[in-house]
Amino acid sequence: MQQPQRGGIQSYTITRYAIGYVLRGRKYIYYGDRRYEAHAGDLFYLGIGTHYIEDIPEDNKPYEQIVFFCSPDLLRDILSDLSLNYRMEIDNKHNCYNCSHNLPHIFYPAWSPVIPFFGAINAYLREDLFDETPPMERIMTLELLCLLLSNPDCCVTSRLLDDLNMATDGFEQIVRRHIFDNMTIDELAAQCNKSLTSFKKEFIKRFHEPPHKWFLRQRLTHSRLLLVSTEKSIATIASECRFTNPSHYIKLFKQAYGQTPAAYRHLTRCEADRKREKAPAEPLQPVL
Repeated sequence: MQQPQRGGIQSYTITRYAIGYVLRGRKYIYYGDRRYEAHAGDLFYLGIGTHYIEDIPEDNKPYEQIVFFCSPDLLRDILSDLSLNYRMEIDNKHNCYNCSHNLPHIFYPAWSPVIPFFGAINAYLREDLFDETPPMERIMTLELLCLLLSNPDCCVTSRLLDDLNMATDGFEQIVRRHIFDNMTIDELAAQCNKSLTSFKKEFIKRFHEPPHKWFLRQRLTHSRLLLVSTEKSIATIASECRFTNPSHYIKLFKQAYGQTPAAYRHLTRCEADRKREKAPAEPLQPVL
């Protein structure tokens, strides 16, 4: 996640998107006879391709940055997770002069709480926690995307979504947008401008299982999230996840997970309570 220190202008060819933060010093990016500059406290984004970069130390101290390198598949997977399971709205309505240059990079000043986020990442790196706990990188990437999406004016978010084509109506976006709609497979195929046969073939190619099975799994997965994170009734959850009636939903849930929705909710919450009871009490803070 951190770049090695090099002097002078360097040519970097990257095969993954880079989202970074300048901790100390300045970063120059060159295109032709133009030079673009990021300072300490700035976010930067580099698209896939070749970049000409110079990292400048300041105050007799080395240049420092933190960089997340993310494949398009990873980012699409995380963004789909945020959209589906957390109902986060993901669109790209942002437009400004800074974004109009259409260059394969963008700079943007960091804001709170992005600054302390990278401070924490820096501490984790110093303790080698990413090497010791591999899932942390995905978790931190998810948190970073949440922070970026929380600011609709962030140019880094806009450029990233542009490059991922998340704002366009591609096949996967259409399918995911209609998970909780009462559409037939024929109607969904028409939305994608495909025949029923070609739609099913494309669907299996993209999602690795038939449409009915995939939609059922997505709706059951979302219902599990609602069971443990809300107080909604079983009937309400069944309706929101587009099951015909509560009895049908309970039957399908038990087939998939080996227990009823009510039992799953009860056991999950009991387990959470046990973990809280085992957690050490926080020390009392002095009153100033």
